[in-house]
Amino acid sequence: MKFLKIHLSLVFLLVSLIVFAQKATLKGIILDNNNTPIENVNIKVGNDGTVSNENGFYLLKIPANSEVKVEFTHINYKKVSATFNLKNGAEFEFNPIMNLEVEQIALVVIKGDQRKRVEGITSLEPAMIRTIKGAQPGVENLLKTLPGVNISNELSTQYSVRGGNFDENLVYVNEIEVYRPFLIRSGQQEGLSFVNTDMVQNVDFSAGGFQAKYGDKMSSVLDITYRNPVKFGVSADLSLLGGSVSAEAISKDSKLSGIVGLRYRDNSLLVSAKETETNYDPKFADAQAYLTYKFSDKFHLSVLGNASINKYNYEPQTRQTNFGTIDDPLALLVFYEGQEKDQYQTYFGALKGSYFVNDDLTLKLISSTYHTTEEEYFDILAQYRLGEVNNTIGDEGLGEVEFSEGIGSQLNHARNDLDALITNIEHKGQYNLEDNNFEWSLKYTNEDIRDRIVEWEVIDSAGFSINPPNSDGFNEQPYEAYQGPLVPFQNIRATNNTNISRLQGYLQWSKRDEINDHEVFYNLGVRYHNWTVEGDGIEKTTQGVFSPRGQFAIKPDWEKDMLFRLSGGLYYQPPFYRELRDANGAVNPNVKAQRSLHIVLANEYSFEMWERPFKLVSEAYYKNMSDINPYTIDNVRIRYAANNTAKARAYGLDLRLNGEFVPGTESWFSFGYLKTEENINDRGYIARPTDQRLKFGILFQDYVPRIPDLKMYLNLVYNTGVPGGSPSYADVYEYQNRLPDYKRADLGISYVLVDEKKTYKRGWKSNFKFLSLGLEIFNMFDVQNSITNTWVRDVYSKRQYAIPNYLTPRVFNVRVGMRF
Repeated sequence: MKFLKIHLSLVFLLVSLIVFAQKATLKGIILDNNNTPIENVNIKVGNDGTVSNENGFYLLKIPANSEVKVEFTHINYKKVSATFNLKNGAEFEFNPIMNLEVEQIALVVIKGDQRKRVEGITSLEPAMIRTIKGAQPGVENLLKTLPGVNISNELSTQYSVRGGNFDENLVYVNEIEVYRPFLIRSGQQEGLSFVNTDMVQNVDFSAGGFQAKYGDKMSSVLDITYRNPVKFGVSADLSLLGGSVSAEAISKDSKLSGIVGLRYRDNSLLVSAKETETNYDPKFADAQAYLTYKFSDKFHLSVLGNASINKYNYEPQTRQTNFGTIDDPLALLVFYEGQEKDQYQTYFGALKGSYFVNDDLTLKLISSTYHTTEEEYFDILAQYRLGEVNNTIGDEGLGEVEFSEGIGSQLNHARNDLDALITNIEHKGQYNLEDNNFEWSLKYTNEDIRDRIVEWEVIDSAGFSINPPNSDGFNEQPYEAYQGPLVPFQNIRATNNTNISRLQGYLQWSKRDEINDHEVFYNLGVRYHNWTVEGDGIEKTTQGVFSPRGQFAIKPDWEKDMLFRLSGGLYYQPPFYRELRDANGAVNPNVKAQRSLHIVLANEYSFEMWERPFKLVSEAYYKNMSDINPYTIDNVRIRYAANNTAKARAYGLDLRLNGEFVPGTESWFSFGYLKTEENINDRGYIARPTDQRLKFGILFQDYVPRIPDLKMYLNLVYNTGVPGGSPSYADVYEYQNRLPDYKRADLGISYVLVDEKKTYKRGWKSNFKFLSLGLEIFNMFDVQNSITNTWVRDVYSKRQYAIPNYLTPRVFNVRVGMRF
């Protein structure tokens, strides 16, 4: 009994020490009034402290989850004091300017997430994104665990939010909008996400009700900030799926800083594990650079560049898919000939000048150019057998196809080319007047898109060609001879040279105030968007829309830490080129902007449990949409009707509980309920292609108490099935089918050999600042998730079978992370 008491005391002591040792990181560069770095500044918090180096850079660990006073002192300068309240593991950049005459004291407590809470923004820690990689490493790997976000394809970085589609999401990198590929039709073609996580400093995400300063999309905003380096460093991450290397540095005078990242991706490990045997040769690579030069304390110039080359060579050989029931097992056997060769090249450059007129006024000028050339070429002949499978236990032919119910072939051909050049120039400004903040922007965009689509499909079953589904001449072979012409089952041919000019602007006002000791936040803004579509054989059309938006948040002066937020407005989405082109390749310049009246009511409750911080975020939302452009989704390819013949609605509830379930680590549990419907041509409301009714997501981090360097993460997602998988030509009002539920769990285990707590002065480990080895198990329960269906017809019964196209099975990966 005495031994048990001692053991329990040690356990409680260990837990107390872990909780007590929760830390956050404060870093930055200390300058004087002439923008010169100051060396040997003493930075102190309690009994701990550090000293700035020759570049004025400092890094200090401070206690987390409490108000901490930090003092900056130097023999030649007056003292600077500031108070911080950061959460565990957070990094905050604070760049004080020391004065020769005036002592500075920060009167307001600096909280890392205060602004984002009132604006309804979810922040993801960059360190967590870099640690939890997943099958498709990047920001999207964590987004899929948030409520309201749907990613049901681990090979893709595309996501839908609260009933929207992939094209309804805004993505910014350092205030510059980036674009998704045009011709991508499947996840395994995608390659790399634009965002390089090795270069990221901040990741902010809003699932709706965002401010007017963000662009004209109907669903969400992902706002990425690349970091300005404060010291030299090199990092690398290597795995069986590829690798990445990044290097960062800063000049001695701290004026020039830059970070460069290189990435290479090879999906062969995942694609080779699928049921289709292939010769698969993907090459996905990109290089990015972000440079900043500080000409003075008032003027900074930044350059962001990206070059991406993705080559996708795919030569399928054979496939066998078993489906049906135990009593009636069926199988599809396919033998392929031919290949697919795709190439996507993207070049992106941006220049941003920031002029800090004074402490209250900031002016910016941003210009960017995005150029993509995409080729999609394939000729693939698939000869298939649909048959009954021997299910007699003990029989020598168990599992073999004994009787063929359908025999046929399918030939797919494509020669698709696209060349797009998108140029932007924008002025942005921000002015603080006492407690009021004003922000504005004026932006001009020109989109020059040249597109050729040549795509056809021929289906032959038991020796005769199947006519298109919309053809009047449906043949009855082999029972009756067909005398009509032979035509492809699908045939699309179009050439478009399209030019779109856009003029956009916004003005918004924000203010923090108090009402009877209750903190309140106001935001009102309006956007204007005018666009003109013209081109070869395209009638010139000009349209414009106004988009008012607003937010109100109140933090009552209660004992409990609660915040209530109401946001919404009109969210227009003027058509991009993809939304102007219909299923036959023709461009309709008269497509209107889709409109969504969006209302979000939210509550954030911060509390302590087990003496550790937790937060429960609840959001209820409603969208009333009009002038909707109907579409279908096949894998990740969206095809629009290119008209505004529908209206829609979406409503739901999102819940997320996050906190330190394990001391020193952040985890969360998410739940989302969604219902979204559309009414096309007044035929009645039916489920939209993105009607994912229920969503559960878990991101859990843990470590072994006795071996804290042995860590694990569990990334678990459950999504109910969305409408889809029906034949592309089917009338959705007559045929609505849902794909099976998407269930996936990824597990990662890593061991940290070197970090800031475990340093070595001798041996090979002394060369590293950080080193870890890890094992990842993707789809650890080996669930067969499907993304689409292949439809095969039984020539005898004329019955069509939906053959599921499965995603990746269980896959093992090895990963090494290092920093020098």
